[in-house]
Amino acid sequence: MNPLETAEIGHTNLLVSRLGFGGAPLGGLFTSVGDTAAQDTVLAAYDAGLRYFDTAPFYGHGTGETRLGSVLRHYPRDDYTLSTKVGRVLVRPDAGGIQDHQYKDLLPLNPEFDFSADGIRRSFESSLERLGLDRIDIALIHDPDDHYEQALCEAFPALARMREEGIVSAIGAGMNQWEMLYDFAREADFDCFLLAGRYTLLDQSAQEKLLPECENRGISVILGGPYNSGILAGGEHYNYETAPPEIIARKKKLDTLCAEHDVPLKAAALQFPLRHPAIACVIAGARAASEVRENFEMMAHTIPRRFWDALTEELYA
Repeated sequence: MNPLETAEIGHTNLLVSRLGFGGAPLGGLFTSVGDTAAQDTVLAAYDAGLRYFDTAPFYGHGTGETRLGSVLRHYPRDDYTLSTKVGRVLVRPDAGGIQDHQYKDLLPLNPEFDFSADGIRRSFESSLERLGLDRIDIALIHDPDDHYEQALCEAFPALARMREEGIVSAIGAGMNQWEMLYDFAREADFDCFLLAGRYTLLDQSAQEKLLPECENRGISVILGGPYNSGILAGGEHYNYETAPPEIIARKKKLDTLCAEHDVPLKAAALQFPLRHPAIACVIAGARAASEVRENFEMMAHTIPRRFWDALTEELYA
């Protein structure tokens, strides 16, 4: 599959490369990265031809956005598509100190949920400042799991007005669950969703309801977390926690199947989501230039049809 093939986001005329760049590791997710390595990683992604970059204030409590922007601001703004999240504002810590949330490269700020119209604007404007850019293309409501009503009744209208004003080109939501995104799809006029980890080799829970709904409504799905937090890339984490025994067992079955067909597991993990027509692109995180290049190679790796047939027959029947 060509990593540089493009797809449209909703009906917006915004284009994203089929392989995008996920910015969570730039904030030091699980392991510290450092400014130089982070910048080299973004440079490698751009040099490889990737033209979709995703980030969020939550990633390193602003570090992820700062590091991404420090590189992207040197390139023509019309040459790439950028998304970030809203719904968390970063504030100076109180007596409780800095909350780490599994990130190691933190700015001295703490995230607080705020899905009010004012909070959405403040979050968006602060992201622009950290990025050092004059435009964000896609704004995504971030993790409103416990704030459905406010996200729908306050955050969405605020984003819709920003879209009408031309401040952003596309609006959506980014979550680790599919159920609330399914409700959003039926209740409001979203352009896209960033769905993390729920349509992968290990978890296809979004397949029955969310993906068909998005396809019918012309809502593009951006698939984040194709490696399920690392276990499908040789790591130990699944859904940001240590992988449980049943997931490890399923992963071993995938290892065996991939070995039988001489297919790298990482290649299968990156390409599997794009077999569904609702998925516009896959974003894979990276903390080193070598990981960017490997992701590119894995997306471009030719996978025979017989592998996909065997995958369906042996594991998902």
